[in-house]
Formats: sequence, structure tokens, C-alpha cells
Amino acid sequence: MGGRTVASEVGGFEDPSAEVLAEAAAAFGLLASSARLHIVWALAQGESDVTGLAERVGGALPAVSQHLTKLKLAGLVRSRREGRRQVYFVDDPDVVTVVRLMVGQLMDRADRADRGDRSAQGAVRRLGGFGA
Repeated sequence: MGGRTVASEVGGFEDPSAEVLAEAAAAFGLLASSARLHIVWALAQGESDVTGLAERVGGALPAVSQHLTKLKLAGLVRSRREGRRQVYFVDDPDVVTVVRLMVGQLMDRADRADRGDRSAQGAVRRLGGFGA
């Protein structure tokens, strides 16, 4: 195993370094805010200026701007100037993949639960007509 311990490599996967784990925790910490997650989700669909983002996510312009600043400092979002506008976009395609996967899975789960609830309610209503 050449210097690696059983604890640092299990099932063929090497444990990440403390630095990598700290960086991942910081990124997840930033995305733990539903407002910032919504901003990243929106930017994953296409670039936007702060006004468009504020309208889309339903936030106040100063708050959205502050969230963008934090995401920018963390390297998750970048911007470029187009005339007088600052246009924002996601800088890390891997973050887009993670956000789309997680949010997409949760949306699918919610859709399935809603369909299940509606079909269960329909079954209860249908059964309710039989002398219940």
C-alpha cells in the first residue's frame, strides 16, 4: 500500500485531504442558503444581471447583490461587464452538475410524492362511496 493506511483507503477510494474537505465544506456552506442555492440554480440555466436574478429569485436587489459577492469570492460565480451592466455566470461547471443533480432529484421526489398523494386521495374518495 506504500504508506497509505487502511483507514485512508477503503473500497478502492482514497480519503480526501483535510484541505479538500475544508474547501468542499465551505462550498456546501455557501450553498446551504436557499437564496444562494436559488441564485446558482438560476445561473446554471444561463447568465444574468443582478436585476434579472432579483426578479427571478424574488429577492431584494441589495440582498441578491450580497449573495453574488459571497459566491464570487468563493469562486463559484464570476462576472463580466457589458456596458453598464455586470453579468453573472457560474464559473465552476462541477458546481452546476452538483446543484442540478441535487435540486433536480428533490424536485422529482416532490413530484412523485404529489402524484402519489393525489392518487391516494382519489382512491380514498372512490372507496368512500362504498358505504363508508
